[in-house]
Amino acid sequence: MRYMDNRIMLMDLYELTMAQAWLDQGKEDLEACFEVFFRKVPEDGGYAIMGGVEDLVNFLQETKFTEENLQYLASTGLFNSRFLDYLRHMDFRCSVYAVKEGSVVFPREPLVKVVGPIIQAQILETMILLLVNHQSLISTKASRLRLVAGKRQVLEFGARRAQGYTAALMGARAAYIGGMDGSSCLASGEFYHVPVGGTMAHSFVQSFPTEYDAFVAYADSFPDNTVLLVDTYNVLKSGVPNAILVEKNVLAPKGKHLKGIRIDSGDLTWLTQEARKMLDAAGLTDVKITVSNSLDEYIIRDLQMQDAKIDSYGVGERLITARNEPVFGGVYKLTGIRKAGEKNFTPKMKISENPEKTTNPGEKNLLRFYDLETGKAMADLILLADEDLTPYYQGEAVEIFDPVQTWKRKTLTNYRVRNMLEPLMEKGVVVAKKYSLPELREFCRQELETLWPTIKRFENPQTYYVDLSAKLWQVKDEFLRSHQMHH
Repeated sequence: MRYMDNRIMLMDLYELTMAQAWLDQGKEDLEACFEVFFRKVPEDGGYAIMGGVEDLVNFLQETKFTEENLQYLASTGLFNSRFLDYLRHMDFRCSVYAVKEGSVVFPREPLVKVVGPIIQAQILETMILLLVNHQSLISTKASRLRLVAGKRQVLEFGARRAQGYTAALMGARAAYIGGMDGSSCLASGEFYHVPVGGTMAHSFVQSFPTEYDAFVAYADSFPDNTVLLVDTYNVLKSGVPNAILVEKNVLAPKGKHLKGIRIDSGDLTWLTQEARKMLDAAGLTDVKITVSNSLDEYIIRDLQMQDAKIDSYGVGERLITARNEPVFGGVYKLTGIRKAGEKNFTPKMKISENPEKTTNPGEKNLLRFYDLETGKAMADLILLADEDLTPYYQGEAVEIFDPVQTWKRKTLTNYRVRNMLEPLMEKGVVVAKKYSLPELREFCRQELETLWPTIKRFENPQTYYVDLSAKLWQVKDEFLRSHQMHH
């Protein structure tokens, strides 16, 4: 059996040692509320993109321990037979909610909420974080590339540099949602229906007696999709001239047309400017120029400021590994517990010497307010789950305030509101809405449109308002005060 066929064991050991201790204490029916949030946007950006939700739904349907899993756990000598028997017959009945994939999200917001028996909710931790952290990271990076490339095509070319094959596959999907036009990874096309694209490698050119022979052979095989790699030897002295000759001698007589050239090294600004002049002089004004070579959003921005003549970008390692900041710091924290049969959770929070590590207590909802005139997002509000949402849905004026600098206040009017957390699973039954990949990509594009340009800046972006409701702020404040008195 391959581990990918059964991912329930993809968890940290402490999830099961805690679980056994809870069972030993008779706490298997204690209900818990956990939530996923992150503290800081990668690369000091102004927003992130929610990812990994579809894979999370798939995983939630796999919550069964096999006999092989249980034999391995027994072999560690850590677990008693009563606990292994509990796992064997575990009836998974958690409810799980998440922000829709492709949404713009901000630090400290509940992105995923899990409510259910504490043992079951705890053993989801590693896999939820793995899926959400990785795919949110790649979708966020892709959206930054999309912002800077504008209408130009950008393809994800990174499979060979990804951290393992699942990262290549899921990363290509996440990159597509974030705004990439497709991927070079065939598996992402087969499994996720991501559009695939690509050309040739230097090895193909090197395998023929001359560069021209290689181009002719490729054009014979792919007359409708001839894109030629022109930098194996010398872009301007041989590559581009040979590409022009193939158009004149091979493709044009068949009524076909050279589609593009690709440059993978050198000074991309100068080379594309010169190549464009040569192609235009030969009447090939609609032949596209694609570039690749360790690109990221900063290099693309510089190329465009320098007026490089580029129609399409292939971005590899710096996208698929999010190289500039390769960790999305999502965490999974307990926010409340209740005994079976109780309606409300007793709030729980982690208190830290580092203020940014102090969590928000209680089971929560997340609302986003949009200005009815501009369509732009105005602010997000984190509330306790038992708060009445009717005034917000009716558009009543609402005062929000900064949770730290509480004197900073703003009144919201003339808005529409969106409840951000959608149900994925209700008491162990999957109820998640299904979205196609193109739907999620278009949704992500629309989400970015709702942000003011100042929030999308790469340097010193404006901070988006994420506030706590007065009731939640009060619960947090009282919790902090009572624990100060006890310590």
